[in-house]
Parts: sequence; structure tokens; C-alpha cells
Amino acid sequence: MKRLSGWDAVLLYSEAPNVHMHTIKVAVIELDEERRGFTIDAFREVIRSRLGKLEPFCYQLVDVPLKFHHPMWRQNCEVDLDYHIRPWRVASPGGRRELDEAIGQIASTPLDRGHPLWEMYFVEGLTNHRIAVVGKIHHALADGVASANLLARGMDLQPGGDEVSYAADPAPSKRELMTSAFTDHLRHIARIPATVRYTAQGLGRVRRSSRKLSPELTMPFTPPPTFMNHKLTPERRFATATLAFADVRQTAKLLGATINDMVLAMSTGALRTLLLRYDGQTEPLLASVPVSYDFSPERISGNRFTGMMVALPADSDDPLERVRLCHENAVLAKEGHQLMGQELIARWAAYWPPTGTEALFRWLSNRDGQNKVLNLNISNVPGPRERGRVGGALVTEIYSVGPLTAGSGLNITVWSYVDQLNISVLSDGSTVKDPHEVTEAMIADFVEIRRAAGLSESLTEVPEALAPA
Repeated sequence: MKRLSGWDAVLLYSEAPNVHMHTIKVAVIELDEERRGFTIDAFREVIRSRLGKLEPFCYQLVDVPLKFHHPMWRQNCEVDLDYHIRPWRVASPGGRRELDEAIGQIASTPLDRGHPLWEMYFVEGLTNHRIAVVGKIHHALADGVASANLLARGMDLQPGGDEVSYAADPAPSKRELMTSAFTDHLRHIARIPATVRYTAQGLGRVRRSSRKLSPELTMPFTPPPTFMNHKLTPERRFATATLAFADVRQTAKLLGATINDMVLAMSTGALRTLLLRYDGQTEPLLASVPVSYDFSPERISGNRFTGMMVALPADSDDPLERVRLCHENAVLAKEGHQLMGQELIARWAAYWPPTGTEALFRWLSNRDGQNKVLNLNISNVPGPRERGRVGGALVTEIYSVGPLTAGSGLNITVWSYVDQLNISVLSDGSTVKDPHEVTEAMIADFVEIRRAAGLSESLTEVPEALAPA
């Protein structure tokens, strides 16, 4: 047994009927002639043989009586792979759009907390002898970095082990849960002086800093109301697009920007297009950008990240100006974030009471109108640098997206995979008519940036990827 950290628990408490807190991971797999008989049963055997390396898949959530403390993970519980690994067939003709629509449907239902908090869907019916594996993993179980490491273990990027047999841990008694909770509370009380000292040190660094932060970054609770900020519907819609990583890297290098700056700039340009389309006006936006502070390749569970607020210059009509401002705003946000201390929120989250925190997030999920914290979440996660295999079959693409948060109907997540930069967009049922509006606008803005920079407007084809939607 081990207890969820405060940050893990907050991600659990923030779930509501219309706010699902699972992340989505997608691997598109090409079956060569020798492997076209690869079935869901064969895939279950691949996962079964790797369960010893995929420990979080065997974690069962256990609530503490009376919500006296954060829940615990019962490790090494029984795992029914017939339940967790499910069949799905996409509609004809089985292209990118049909796969995206299937993923939206898969993302629209929450995970059942009576089972380990993950599901996989074995998706058939894709063109060119391809299948897809769509994973739903609760954010309380793993963040982006941990999920990437878990994905690498599930594929043949790391040596696979023989099937590991183990005895399931017995379910804890109420007495054991309450005793453990009481002892853990005493430990947390003992840590309060260190947490207060950590907070005071951060405030001191901010006071001593000569760098003046912009109003958008010093007042993160004033984002403008937009078409994407409203009470969410339970429905989820999904869209993807692929760029050649070399094109993005070339553009970034010429403009003195990072890959993350380019992701923010493309997103900003796309959001400007959508603001004009849906709201009839543009304004600077506020994005929460996750920042990890534990990149250990061995970490496959837990959340070791926090979010920094980055102002997006969606009011600027100059693509190169948007790149420059995104770079400057990201630098400022990172400096302010580091001044306060990367673990500040995570440390205080340990003291958030379960009942009160759940009630707060239920209230937030039912509010309509302006989100008082952010406009949307934008993530850029470095994915595997080597091509993976599942059961010997080549993984041609990987996509990932985080959850929607209360009052924010759009999430843009970008994962790199070998020579690809793969864009994923998640929306609810009422934010946009079609989430491919977002991916198309991002590609169009990237072309506009390259044109303004004097680069070729013709983008490098990525033959391994599914054809554009």
C-alpha cells in the first residue's frame, strides 16, 4: 500500500460528471504481412507478459473511511485484462478522421474507480493494415513524463521481461487504513515548518528579483472570457495532425526560438483565428503550461509537475511578432515560476482536505461563463526518440492529450515522436463545431510563420503518418 501524494489526490478530487480527469495516449501500429493476424488476444498476452514492468496498471484505489486522508493505492491487485483491454472498430474508410472520432467517443466516459484506473482499446478497421491502441490513464496515476516512460515499457523500447507472477496484496482493513492515515497526518504536521520555510524563501526571491513581470503573469486570475470558457458538456471530441519535426526545428532555429515557443506560437495563431470566428474579436489569452520537475526515466507513476501561466499574444496580427512574444512571455513565466519554487503547489496540496476539495471542484465544474484561472491548457511533451514496437509490429505514430479542466473547453497537447511533431486537440461538445478547426488553424499558422520568415511554405511529408483529416 502507498498513499497518493497531495497533488495526485487533487487530480482525483477535481473529477466531476462533466470533467473527466483521464489522459489519452494513442499508438498507431503498422502490421506487416507476417503480423496481420495480430489480434486483441495476442495484444492482451503482450501486456500480460509486461505487467511486471507496468506496475501502475496493478494499482487499485482505496478510499480512507470518512475521507480522513487522501486515498491509497493497493499495489499488486488482480487485473482482468478482458475488462481493461477492449475491442473497437472504426467506421469506414478508416482514416485519421474516423480514428479521431473513435477516440473522442472513448474519451467521453470516465474511468470506473472500482477497477485499476486505466483502459486500453484495440482499434481495428484502419487503412493500410494498421491498428491503433488507445489508452485511457487517470491523471492521478501518472503525469506526462511518467506516462511516456510507461508507454516505453509497454512497447519494445526497453527489454521485455518474462511474465511475472505475484500474489495480490490483501485488501486493507478499516482499522489499518485509519491507523495509517493518523500516522501520516502526524508526519505532514511535522513537515509544515519546512513547507512554510520553502514558501517564504520563494516569496523572498520574488521580492529581491529585479525582473519585472508583466501584469498578465502577476495577476493570473484575470483571463478574458472567450468561446472556450463555459460549463463543459460530458462529450469529448478529438482531432490530430502531424508535422515533420525537422520543419519545426528549422523554423525555430532561424527565429531564435525553442520547440516549445513554436508550439505556443502555432497555438496562439490558431486561437486568434478561432477567436475571430467565434467571438468576433481578439484578446491576449492565458494558458497553463505544465512544467515537470522530475524527468527520471525510471519514474512510471505519480505527478511531479506544476503549471506556469503564459500570456498568449492572440491580439497580434503579425506571425513573427507572436513567435517573439511567446518566447519572451514563456521566459518570464518560467523565471517567475522558478522564483516561487517549482514544488510550491505540490507541497501545499498535501494539506488540502478531501471533502472540501471535492466540493470546491464540483462547484467549479457547474459554473458557467468566464474561467477565473486560465483560458486553456497547452502542453509540449518530448516523446520517445526511437521507434517502438508492440508484439514486433512497428509503432508509426504516437499522440497524447491531457484532460479538460473546469470551465476550459480546449486542451492542446503536442508530443514529439522520432521525426514527428504530433498535435492532439481535445474539446467538449460545445466549444467548437469540429476540433479539426483547431489542428487545421495550427498548421495554417505554422505555414504563415514560415512564409514570414522567408522559408518554404511546402511542408515536408511524413509518409509514416496517417493522411491528413
